[in-house]
Amino acid sequence: MTEKINKRPELLVPANSLEVLKTAVIFGADAVYIGGEAFSLRAKAKNFSYDDMREGIAFAHEHGAKVHVTANILAHNEDLDEAVSYFKELETLKPDALIIADPGMFTLAKKYCKDIDIHISTQANNTNYLTYEFWYKQGAARVVAARELSLKEIREIKDHIPDDLEIECFIHGAMCISYSGRCLLSNYFTGRDANHGECTHPCRWNYAVMEEKRPGEYLPVYENERGTYIFNSKDLCMIEHIPDMIEAGIDSFKIEGRMKTALYVATVTRTYRRAIDDLLLSVDIYENNKESYMREISKCTYRQFTTGFYYSKPSEETQIYDNNTYIREYIYLGMVYSTEEDRVIIEQRNKFCRGDIIEVMKPDGSDISVKVESIRDKDGVEMESAPHSRQELHVKLEPAVCDVYDILRVKEPDRNEEPI
Repeated sequence: MTEKINKRPELLVPANSLEVLKTAVIFGADAVYIGGEAFSLRAKAKNFSYDDMREGIAFAHEHGAKVHVTANILAHNEDLDEAVSYFKELETLKPDALIIADPGMFTLAKKYCKDIDIHISTQANNTNYLTYEFWYKQGAARVVAARELSLKEIREIKDHIPDDLEIECFIHGAMCISYSGRCLLSNYFTGRDANHGECTHPCRWNYAVMEEKRPGEYLPVYENERGTYIFNSKDLCMIEHIPDMIEAGIDSFKIEGRMKTALYVATVTRTYRRAIDDLLLSVDIYENNKESYMREISKCTYRQFTTGFYYSKPSEETQIYDNNTYIREYIYLGMVYSTEEDRVIIEQRNKFCRGDIIEVMKPDGSDISVKVESIRDKDGVEMESAPHSRQELHVKLEPAVCDVYDILRVKEPDRNEEPI
């Protein structure tokens, strides 16, 4: 008899804009986490205005998905009055959960958002079951595990906490060099506080060693002529280990990436959705499809893959020493907003030309090659190419196979920079 797994974990996906939220929901997310324009640890992300948040929550709920809002800064005194106003706004919007790290912010959220679940952020350093029990007694519905935990430790925590306290863990995305993401490098080098939402990602910078009595003389500690990136971790990827994560008692699988494009979110969401659903059908189906999951997940930007802390302490094999660039196989061109007659309407994100062969990426898992027959701007003027980012374009494709929310992408194996 084919073994089956009956527990269905939540697939929780990041979004930095209304466009990306809709992409995540359509491509298979059970829940989406977003940041408002204040109190989020991704201040450089676009984040959501009040109106966009309202529309995004409504869209998600209409499609059976939830929305979690981050308010996980480590607050200072000067933040508290504004936080009260922010939580009052959130109470009117009714997201499904708030993600909080700071006990002061937790206190305000409990007071002003009485009907909204509170989840404890990984920033709170949640590494033992007594910490989980503490937050449960305060009224938390879920705790996000510290990234430094192994699956064995998570299983032990699950065995010691109340059944109705949920555990959320990262399953995919960038890893942080600092303990539970609490970094001081950004503040030290640039004055921008990572714990206040302004991280400049100095862990991705190029470093060298200099002896104090020989200023200006950089010692040769690098791997090649480009330098050494001693803090630059590989990305987490647990798509081949989902049964182990379920067995550990994890309730929600969290994908990292609130500064990523719609193409990244669509690719990762669709692939994990398929893997989870295959596993729920049978372990055999999941095991037989592992190679295809890895091929698909590698089509979005990544820095090579690691399993993080889940099986052992990270070693030198989990770091990338010779560069800080992403591997990227596809370029994001745009998402289909609407269709009219024989054309699709997109907001263009990277250059493409009439006559190009591009790919339509669909939520059902299919990818269809199409030819760009013609391009017009919003005034109907014919164009040979689309060089300007965020321009509204009316594009005729052959064959005409697009639906609203489909993603347009093009294969570009020789370029490794991030898309617009």
